[in-house]
Amino acid sequence: MNYKLIERDDCNFQQNSSILKGQPINLMSEKNTPIQTTIKRVVYPGTFDPVTNGHLDILSRACKLFDEVIVGVAPNVGKGPLFPVEERIFFVEKSIHELGITNARVQTFEGLLVDFATRCNAMALVRGLRAVSDFEYEFQMTQMNRDLEPDLETIFLMPNADYFFTSSTIVKQVARCDPERIERFVPLHVAAALNRRYNHQ
Repeated sequence: MNYKLIERDDCNFQQNSSILKGQPINLMSEKNTPIQTTIKRVVYPGTFDPVTNGHLDILSRACKLFDEVIVGVAPNVGKGPLFPVEERIFFVEKSIHELGITNARVQTFEGLLVDFATRCNAMALVRGLRAVSDFEYEFQMTQMNRDLEPDLETIFLMPNADYFFTSSTIVKQVARCDPERIERFVPLHVAAALNRRYNHQ
């Protein structure tokens, strides 16, 4: 049966949007019988300095589970990022385009993650777990976020086994010494940017 959408969100993150998390939108069937559905929107946050194939694996999995995934790029100036936030956003947007993902968008944010997720009308946060070493930190963050915003859930996804040991930090360390060996861990445009940043080209 085919359905036509008669009311939808314009994804502008305004609080008065017609679609809020957990609230129904109206659909009409071909026989004009009203039905209800909901937009399942989540936030996938991170510094993404730079985005890796492990990040993109998690993003792809999330996009199969939810109607919309907002990639929240945090400036995190205190961490001393290698790339400015504008360039990190570009890397993620280009990767999304190359992967053919149509239900993800990129947005930068500052301040508390739970406040950003609330402004986006997200029902949950998506986080990647690579190994046991990730769990303690993620457990602490999840408990704090739950205390700050009890209605916001956190969902953990595991990447492909090829990316269990991949992180932005490790990729940058390898790229500094031997950039040709990182191309399997990051998109090609990110590998090229790392080469330029470390003056290998």
